[in-house]
Amino acid sequence: MRRTMSSVTAAWLAVAVLSGCAGADGLDGDLTDDWAALAPPGPFTPVAEVCQVAEFTDTVALDAYAPVDCAVPHRVETVHVGAFPAGRAEPPATGSPELRGAFAECDARAAGYVGDDWRAGRLRLAVALPTRPGWAAGSRWYRCDLSQLDTTEAAAKVVTRTGSLRGALRGPSTLRLGCQRTTEGGGRVRTLTPVDCGAAHDAEFVGVWQAPDRPYPTKGADWAPLYAGCRTVLGRYVGVPDDANLRFRSGVVVRPPGAGRWRVGDRGVRCYLWLSDRTVTASLKGAGPAGLPVRTK
Repeated sequence: MRRTMSSVTAAWLAVAVLSGCAGADGLDGDLTDDWAALAPPGPFTPVAEVCQVAEFTDTVALDAYAPVDCAVPHRVETVHVGAFPAGRAEPPATGSPELRGAFAECDARAAGYVGDDWRAGRLRLAVALPTRPGWAAGSRWYRCDLSQLDTTEAAAKVVTRTGSLRGALRGPSTLRLGCQRTTEGGGRVRTLTPVDCGAAHDAEFVGVWQAPDRPYPTKGADWAPLYAGCRTVLGRYVGVPDDANLRFRSGVVVRPPGAGRWRVGDRGVRCYLWLSDRTVTASLKGAGPAGLPVRTK
């Protein structure tokens, strides 16, 4: 009798539990039809504020995307991911208004990310796009990537680094461009090598001049606006008048981006003062006319 009652009680409890579930929560007892449907797969989109071990590439495929924490050694850091209009059929061509607009957005985002114009440091900004198969699958992103360089001269190489670049130029930094020692040839500066400002040097980074939207300089007359723009930056940095005498106070070295980067929309020209007749052992920032006197010979 006890065994019979136990069986009845167990059966009653099972029914009660199932009935209770259906009544209390509105469930129907069918456990297979109440899961939310999975969202359909979407196109691949990278994320910002992660790093990449591999060097920068102009296009990125899903199978080559391998983000890592920036605390581990890496060569690229993504500071922003933007998007082109969804209805665009083809990837933007080099030199197109759309790609130049993407670079302008990346330029502004990178400055906010590092705390200053990224060109004030040994850094390079580049824009990566989806591959053509990725674009055909619906990807419309562009990725803003920063890399650290060993120099900002023509032979620059990417450095493997650890740690994020966020805030890297917000204050004093070993990444910042500063005092330089030049090598000359043919009456002009060939190379700039960073040195401590307490060591003898004959050049110094003074800032960045944004060139207007004109063709890349190829002949002498094309370079004149770049020199004039950098002289204005130089005068402001040292604290001397931007007048006809400025060219007698200091020479100027201009370092524009390469022709390919110019086509993409990079117009930031790095500017340096150049003391062709002497060396100094301190920074000339804010030195005024006494620190950069008019040369009489």
